[in-house]
Amino acid sequence: MLQLWSLIVAGIVRNPRRSLLTVASVALSLCLLGVLAAAYRSLFFQPESDPAEALRIVTHHQVSITQPMPVSFLPKIRAMPGVRDSMIWQWFGGTYKDTRDPRNFFARFAVEPERFFRIKPEVELPQDQKAAFENTRSSCIVGKSLAERFQWKIGDRITLVGDIFPVTAELKIVGVYSSPDENENLYFDYEYLRQLLIAAGQSSRADAVGVFLTAADSAVDVDPIAAAIDKEFEDSPAPTKSESERMWQLSFVSFLGNLKLFLLSISGALTFTILLVSGNTISMSVRERTREVGILKTLGFAPPMILVMFMGETMLMSIAGGVVGLLLGSALAAAVRHSDSAFAALRLGITADVASFVMVIAAVIGALSSFIPARHAARIQILDSLRYSG
Repeated sequence: MLQLWSLIVAGIVRNPRRSLLTVASVALSLCLLGVLAAAYRSLFFQPESDPAEALRIVTHHQVSITQPMPVSFLPKIRAMPGVRDSMIWQWFGGTYKDTRDPRNFFARFAVEPERFFRIKPEVELPQDQKAAFENTRSSCIVGKSLAERFQWKIGDRITLVGDIFPVTAELKIVGVYSSPDENENLYFDYEYLRQLLIAAGQSSRADAVGVFLTAADSAVDVDPIAAAIDKEFEDSPAPTKSESERMWQLSFVSFLGNLKLFLLSISGALTFTILLVSGNTISMSVRERTREVGILKTLGFAPPMILVMFMGETMLMSIAGGVVGLLLGSALAAAVRHSDSAFAALRLGITADVASFVMVIAAVIGALSSFIPARHAARIQILDSLRYSG
């Protein structure tokens, strides 16, 4: 066995340039495959980043999130069994500075400050800043990453020119929050928005909202509460659709189409490409070493040993490419997590299950791509191999 292992290593290093290029190509492909697998896991299998997220329910209009619902729904939701609290969660939109610069885009929500921290307890804010947010009508709080991006500090003023709403919000930063889930949002008082709309002659819009965010007492209450909310308003002029916060987030992903099929298709194409690269490499190696195979058989090497030797070379290079690919994938995932792009919310990471999946794929690719050429080498007759001239 030790002699066979030394022959496997010698077969790899006999053409170092080709071996390095093969490992590099496999590594790059498996790097992308690992990142795609991490994205798939994050989108469809990643658990909530905070236990409080599993307790939240998002209620919006059954037709579309752009359709408003009356504020009068809110007291009825709060009175339902199992509901801890519920609040308005209104997307404001608007523009900040130059809209042509994508760096000026960030999420802006109008909320109810006195209920906000009960429903989103993972949002951390010093007590004095929290009190200022609850007691100052035109105040706002911003995420830590957002504040760092614009170099904002407490006391700075921000002007948001409305596009969905025909008003201009003049806000003062009174707090910088941190959260394990996101740190890129701005929150301000919904009552301030409501008064701006009334002053602008938009009283009808002042009593309509896009989303209600509800916190349940326990995770087992989430589905019953969601069903109860929709049943309560099914015959109203604004029928609702209630779902967990996780499902609501995934509904935005569905706008891109069948993302599951897309990710699986790209992963399949990458795997097939690696198979072609590895298969071509081992085929070239076998063809160049046909006479060597004849000599090995003359020395007493049995066909199974020849098969294991050639398959071992390819599997070893493929596994090495898998290890390098995982290291590259981890670096790429970390760069995405710490970027200012929207993909940072995916919280990409090469977890143990993703790494195991990639290494299994690497081993399978090595075995499949090398089996036919290695089998051909194992079955070739001694005289035919010795007569081979290349």
